[in-house]
Amino acid sequence: MHADPSSATSAPDRRVEPVVGEETGRSGSGPESADTSDRHFSAAVTAVTAAFGDPTRREIYLFIRSNPGATASEVAARFSLHPNVARHHLERLATGGYVEVTMERTGSGAGRPSKRFRARGDDPTLDLLTRRDDLLVLLLQEALHLLGPGAAEAMAERVGEEYGRTLAVQMSPGDSQRSLRTAMHAIADTLTAHGFAAHAEDQGATTAVVADNCPFGAAASEYPVLCAVDRGMVKGLLAGLCGADDESTVPVVLSSSRARGDDACAAVV
Repeated sequence: MHADPSSATSAPDRRVEPVVGEETGRSGSGPESADTSDRHFSAAVTAVTAAFGDPTRREIYLFIRSNPGATASEVAARFSLHPNVARHHLERLATGGYVEVTMERTGSGAGRPSKRFRARGDDPTLDLLTRRDDLLVLLLQEALHLLGPGAAEAMAERVGEEYGRTLAVQMSPGDSQRSLRTAMHAIADTLTAHGFAAHAEDQGATTAVVADNCPFGAAASEYPVLCAVDRGMVKGLLAGLCGADDESTVPVVLSSSRARGDDACAAVV
């Protein structure tokens, strides 16, 4: 995924034609299945490590879990940190989906509302391994077949975009004016937390975000229109994090895909 700030408002809306009907011959067992499971596990471990690898961040998470609704200022005071450092740790936890953020006023309600942080769930390792419900996969495959490639791709991208916007609001409610580069780094962390094993690379005036794993597994190889989901997620996350409305969203094009035989999945904006 490559972000070029100079093209954020003027790039034409480009679309990638889905690759449909290319059977891969993969089965649900054997080396391919084991390799997919290994990639899923690696992606999950990477997500947890990115969120909790820093000892201070782990302590902050435990503090938030014991003190729901705490603010960044309270975290900073508790751990003798600069407020910006405390906010950085809290944003990383929110990006990974381990902490939720709300905007609340205190006292009589006067003044600007404060961001308050609460832990999600009881155990951040509960979702380490992605469980696939075979019946739901079969249902999805049949739905895609009945819809046809065009409608299926449009639906997949729309679902991904709406989900991306929702994630962006949860990550940083009331604060949606990040730079494109900063947003792309946050998106890499978010995609990793969702099983994509993504990373961001600053390359001069652009930033690249590449996903080395596909959480959809063999289903995406059989139905590459599913790739539109992560394209939509990037589009929705960018819109939410950069403060863009429906008419000024940055166009996102899938430039490479594991489902099409590439080494990694990447989207260009």
